[in-house]
Amino acid sequence: MAFEITGKIIDISPVNQVSDKFKKREFVIENKETGGSAVFINYIKFQLVQDKCDLINESFMNEDVKIWFNLKGNKWERDGKVSYFTNLDAWKIEKNSSQARSQDAPAHVTLEDIPPENDELSDLPF
Repeated sequence: MAFEITGKIIDISPVNQVSDKFKKREFVIENKETGGSAVFINYIKFQLVQDKCDLINESFMNEDVKIWFNLKGNKWERDGKVSYFTNLDAWKIEKNSSQARSQDAPAHVTLEDIPPENDELSDLPF
């Protein structure tokens, strides 16, 4: 199941080498949602696993990002006790820089801003 969300990165953990064959890196975003006049702030922790650990580094700190992730649930049993846990596995991260947004977003254009294509036609009364 794939999801996406935007937010500001507020914490990045170092890569954690869990075993010889498994490594992960965790990070947290601040996600703000508005409901009427109220603002709700969520702090959401994601993980990157294996080769995805390289998708993020310290340069992402305090940056607005868009994250694509999968919701993953696991069952764990030990000494007769059953536990369940859920992870948000990020698989793509993009910075939402204001410079990139201003280049992609079309500027507000009015008819007065558009130059005539042909000077002969610009004299027409309609």
